[in-house]
Amino acid sequence: MKAALLTQTRAPLQMTDLPDPECPPDGVVLDVLACGVCRSDWHVWVGSDPDVSLPQIPGHEYCGVVREAGRDVTRWQVGDRVIAPFILACGACPDCRAGHQTVCATQIVPGFTAPGAFAEQIAVARADANLTRLPDGMDPALAAALGCRATTAWHALTGRAALQAGEWLAVWGTGGIGLSAMLIAQALGARVVMIDIVDEKLDHAKSLGADAVVNAAKGDPVAQVHEITKGGADLALEALGVTETTANALKSLRKLGRMVQVGMPAGAHVNMTLPWDTVYSGQLAVYGTRGMPAWRYPSLLSLIESGRLDLSPLIARRVALSEATAELSLFDGAAPPGVAVITDFTR
Repeated sequence: MKAALLTQTRAPLQMTDLPDPECPPDGVVLDVLACGVCRSDWHVWVGSDPDVSLPQIPGHEYCGVVREAGRDVTRWQVGDRVIAPFILACGACPDCRAGHQTVCATQIVPGFTAPGAFAEQIAVARADANLTRLPDGMDPALAAALGCRATTAWHALTGRAALQAGEWLAVWGTGGIGLSAMLIAQALGARVVMIDIVDEKLDHAKSLGADAVVNAAKGDPVAQVHEITKGGADLALEALGVTETTANALKSLRKLGRMVQVGMPAGAHVNMTLPWDTVYSGQLAVYGTRGMPAWRYPSLLSLIESGRLDLSPLIARRVALSEATAELSLFDGAAPPGVAVITDFTR
């Protein structure tokens, strides 16, 4: 199979031919239909994720068609079109049985702790516990875009921080997660203010229906959010994993507000100095979140199928496997609006 292999941090991914993956007894092998290029893949590429050993095939936002099913698999067969969360939980431990698969102690994460989907094929372990059938007719590129950014935003807003209709959501960062959060929040009846430092990305968010936008490089963004929301946001979502935006997210809240940390803190931002006096005096609630349990896919897919949620505007570029390095390098700066999805694995 063709694959894009990372052999050295920040080096171009090597386009190479590798043996087809072996099918796990409890898993499947998929012919990959599409795979997103995510900021988390960039963390792998620059070497900031300690869980990754090289060489590695990146890619964790994928969908595909079952090519082979293991002997212990009961729910899936050859030809099924499926998607999986990027955290492959065991499905049997106490956390999994309680519905908290994202904290499974033996989780497998393709692209990080197992070969990922920047390849023509991928082996997916624990298929019965993690795979979900794709709705008929769903664009594979859209399905791949759901795999991390949209699902993470969905779980952050509805599974962790309980966003309600009529509330103000302040989204700090207008990348894939930020835009997903905005579109989901609007479908749930919330109002959204988007904060970034790139006018092009803010204009894009505004064109997709953001109620308000704030350029944090022009004036005090916290004060602007408080003015727009008439006292502060009910919920703030931090989508970058950066100290400054995390602090500002907390300070942008009204009293008794909530903040959910979605952006992955890495490198210099692993340990942050934050305004805990704001948390204390405002009696704020702070949530951490990572990924989404597989059992929550039906609620998100149902909202999409109903027509109330259209996530197709997320997709900005459909690229070939050989263009993955160029897409990863864009995250070194202000990446262009929207997300890139690999849809051509032949070159």
